[in-house]
Amino acid sequence: MADAIVEFLLVNLKELLLYHVDLISGVKDQVESLHKELSLMKAFLKDSREKRNESEYVRESVRQITAVAYKAEDIIDTFVVNEASKKRRGVKKMIPGFGNKNLLNLAKDIESIKTTVKEIYDKKMCGIESLQNGEPSRRSARQKREPFVEDENVVGFDEEARTIIDRLTEGSEQLEIVSVVGMGGLGKTTLARKVYSDPRIEYHFYLRAWTYVSQEYSRREVFLGILESLNLNFDQMYKMSDEKLAEELCKHLRNNKYLIVIDDVWTKEAWDDLRRAFPKTKLGSRILLTSRNTEVAKLADPYSHPHHLRFLTEEESWELLCRKVFGRGSCPSELENLGKIIATKCCGLPLAIVVISGLLIKKDKNRDWWRKVAESVSSYVAKDPKQCMDVLALSYRHLPEHLKICFLYFGVFPEDYEIPVWKLLRLWAAEGFIQETEHEDLEDTAEDYLEDLVDRNLVLVGKRRANGRIKTCRIHDMLRDLCLREGKDDKFLQVIKSSEQNPFLSTPFENDCRRLCIHSKILEFISSKPSYPYVRSFLCFATEEMDLPRRDTSSIYEAFELLRVLDLRPICFPLFPKELDHLVHLRFIVLFGQFKKIPSQISSLWNLQTLIVRTSSRDLDIEANIWKMKQFRHLYVTGLSRLSGPLAQTRRDNEDPFVRSNIKTISTILPDSCTENVLARTPGLKKLGIRGRLAKLMEIRGGSSLFDNLSKLGKLETLKLLNDTYPEPPAHCVVPGLPQHYKFPPNLKKLTLSDTLLDWGHMSTLGVLPNLEVLKLKDNAFEGSHWKPLDGGFRLLKVLQIGKTNLVRWDALGHHFPKLQSVVLKHCTSLVAIPSGLGEVSVLQNMELYWPTKTAVVSARVIHQQKLQLQSKQQQVNNLFKLVIYPPDC
Repeated sequence: MADAIVEFLLVNLKELLLYHVDLISGVKDQVESLHKELSLMKAFLKDSREKRNESEYVRESVRQITAVAYKAEDIIDTFVVNEASKKRRGVKKMIPGFGNKNLLNLAKDIESIKTTVKEIYDKKMCGIESLQNGEPSRRSARQKREPFVEDENVVGFDEEARTIIDRLTEGSEQLEIVSVVGMGGLGKTTLARKVYSDPRIEYHFYLRAWTYVSQEYSRREVFLGILESLNLNFDQMYKMSDEKLAEELCKHLRNNKYLIVIDDVWTKEAWDDLRRAFPKTKLGSRILLTSRNTEVAKLADPYSHPHHLRFLTEEESWELLCRKVFGRGSCPSELENLGKIIATKCCGLPLAIVVISGLLIKKDKNRDWWRKVAESVSSYVAKDPKQCMDVLALSYRHLPEHLKICFLYFGVFPEDYEIPVWKLLRLWAAEGFIQETEHEDLEDTAEDYLEDLVDRNLVLVGKRRANGRIKTCRIHDMLRDLCLREGKDDKFLQVIKSSEQNPFLSTPFENDCRRLCIHSKILEFISSKPSYPYVRSFLCFATEEMDLPRRDTSSIYEAFELLRVLDLRPICFPLFPKELDHLVHLRFIVLFGQFKKIPSQISSLWNLQTLIVRTSSRDLDIEANIWKMKQFRHLYVTGLSRLSGPLAQTRRDNEDPFVRSNIKTISTILPDSCTENVLARTPGLKKLGIRGRLAKLMEIRGGSSLFDNLSKLGKLETLKLLNDTYPEPPAHCVVPGLPQHYKFPPNLKKLTLSDTLLDWGHMSTLGVLPNLEVLKLKDNAFEGSHWKPLDGGFRLLKVLQIGKTNLVRWDALGHHFPKLQSVVLKHCTSLVAIPSGLGEVSVLQNMELYWPTKTAVVSARVIHQQKLQLQSKQQQVNNLFKLVIYPPDC
C-alpha cells in the first residue's frame, strides 16, 4: 500500500511542478526537494518488498513512510485548495516571508517531512543490510504445513471429479497437463485428492506422485518429495544439486506412464523451475496441476483448457454444513431454516462453510446462537482468521503492488453488487491507481489489471461483451471482507452501513480515512454535518433515489474539501451545485438532479477526468468549457445536450491549443454539436453518442453534412445514433437515409440505431463497414416487411440485436453472417420465422427471443436442435448453443 501512496504523491507533485507552478511559486524549491526525497523512498520500498513479511522492523518502517506520505499529501492538497480559492476570489499573492501564512507553514512542514524521510531512509538501509546478512530469506519447503483435506466431507465434486478423471485417462498419448483453477478455499486440493485416490486413476497410472508447492517453495525439496513419493529413495540423491535431481527424476519417469499432481502453483516462474523434470513421452502420462492463477495453467499447457472449479450450489452448501455439524445425524427441524440461510450466505465457498460449521458446533446447537450467526455470517468467518481469512489473504499478499490497491478498492462496493467495468476502470484512473504510459491509455492499462485479477481468481466475471472483454464483474463476499479488513489498517477505506434510527448524529467513525462509502441512510449522514477533512473519495450506494434538501447542499463541500472522487448517484439535487468548483482536486463526478445546464464554473476543475450527469430535464446546456480542461477524458450526459467548441481558435506554430487527444467519450450530444469545431479537436475519441433530430446530422449543406465530420474520427469504435424527435413522432421527422459507407468512422466496431425508421435496403451500407462487430437496432430503427442481406456483407459481425419492428420475412443464409455469435430479437411480433441459414453459422453460440410469434419459436427450436446435434458429433462440451425464449410458454 505504501508503494502506491508514494507513487501517487510523486505524480501529483510532478503535475504541480509542470502545470500549476503558479500555485506553489513560493515553495517550488521545497516541493522539488520533497519529490526527490520521496523518489528515494520509492526505491527503498521496492527493495524492501520481500522483507516485509519477515521483519517487524521493516513493516514498522513502511508504516512510517505511509504516514509521512499521507501527511505530505494532505499539506500539499490543502495548500493548493487555499491558493486556488484566493485565485478565484482575485486575492493577490503575497511574497513569501511577508505574511503569507500558508506558504510559510507549508515550507516548515515540508522541511519536517524531509527530515523524517531521511531518518527513515537511513534506518531502512541498515535494516535491509542486517536482513540480507543475518536472517534467512525463505523457509524450507519441509517446514511448511500442507493443506489438510478431509475426504469424508467432499461434497459437490462427483461430476467435477469424473470430468477430471476422463481428461486424465483419455485423449492423446502425448504428455498433457490438466489444470484445476479457482480462488482460495474453493476446494482445488480436495478435488485433486479425490481424483488422485480414485481406483480408476490407481489402475491407469503405473507411477503416481503428489507434491505441494505453495508460495514459498524450494525446487530441490519439490524434486526430493516426488522421488520419495515414487519410492525411489537412494542415499546419493540427498547430496545432488537441483539440476542432478531433475535429471534423475526425468530418467525414472521416461519409460513409464505417470501421473504427477503438482498442488498449489502460484507463479509462472515456479512452473518454469519444475517443468524440465517431466519428460514429454508418448505413453499417456499426465500432470494434474492446481493453481489460483489461470495464467499459470495456460503457460503449463496452452492447448489444454483449464478446468475452472465452480462454487457449490445452495443445496450442496447445505449438505456440506449438515455433514460438518451433525455428522451422520440430521438437522433438528427448528434449526433447518436458519441453517439454510447460513449455508447460502457462505456463497458456495467450501472453506467458509467448514469454518462456520466449527463455530456452530461450539454452542451446542443453540437456536439463538444460530440466529446471530445467520445475521452476519461473513463477520463471524472473519473472526477466525487462521482457518479462512488468512488462506484468502495469501492471494492478496502475493499480488504485485500495483494490483493490491486495485483489489482493495472492491471493498467500496456493496455485497453482491454487479460492478459496471467501464465505471470501475474510470474510478481506478481517477483514484490514481493507474499511471498512463507512452504507448497505452489509462483505461487500457486498467483493463489489463482487471483481467489479471480475474486470472488470479480474485474477481468474478459477471457478463462479457461480444468482443470478449468484461462488461460487469463482482467479488465474492469473503474476499470483500478481506478488502475491508486490509483496507482499514492503512486507512484506505471505510464503509458505513447502519440500520440504526439516527446513526450519524454523533458518529463514532474515524475521520482520517481516505475513502468513505455510504451504503444506507445517506441523507441522514449528510444532514448530520459530517467532517472528513482527509477523505479523497465519497461514494454513495442506495437502491432508491432521494431528494436532497437545499439546506444540506453545502454540507458535502464543507465536509470533503480534498475530494478526488464524488459519486452521489442516488441523490437528486434541486439545482446544479455550483460550489463544486471549490473542490479543485476532483477527478470523477457523478450527479443526478433537475439540471438544465452544466455551469461554466466546472471548467476550473483542472484535474477532472470523468463527468457523469443525469438530469430529469429534457434539455441540458453544457456551458462548461471542456477544452480548457487538460485532464478531461469522459463526458456522459442525458437529455438533449448541447456542446460547443472552443470560443477562440488561436493557433501558434500551426498547433491548435484546444485539441484534446485524451478525450475518449462524449455521450450523448445533439446533432447540432457535431461540428468540425468540436469533433476535429477530439482525435482520440473512442465513443460518441448523438441524440436528437438526426435528419439535421445527415442534411447536406454546401456539399457536405455534419455527419462528414465523423469520418475524421480515426479511433472511434462505438457510435450511437438516437433519433429523438419529441414531441413529434419519429415518423414525422424521417431520417432520409444513411451516408455512404466511407463517411462512417473507419474503425467503427459497434453501432446502435434507434427510431430512425430506415428501409431494410440501407442495411447494405452497414454490411460493408469493414470493422463492424456489434449492431444494435433498437425500436423502430428499420421498417419494412422484408429483409434479404446481400452477399459479402457483415464479414466481422458478432452480435446482432433487433428491437421493435414490423419485419415479416428475413431471408438469410449462413454465409451472410460468417462470424455471428449472438442474435437477440425483441418484440419482433410480425416475424414469421428465424432464417434456417443461421443454423449453418458454426460460431453461433446463443439466440434470444422476446415476445416472438409462435412460428418464429418453432423455427428457432429447429436451429437449436441442429446446433446441438452438430456439437454432439464434434464432441464439443464447451460453449454449447443456448436458446432463450421469453415468455417461456411462447
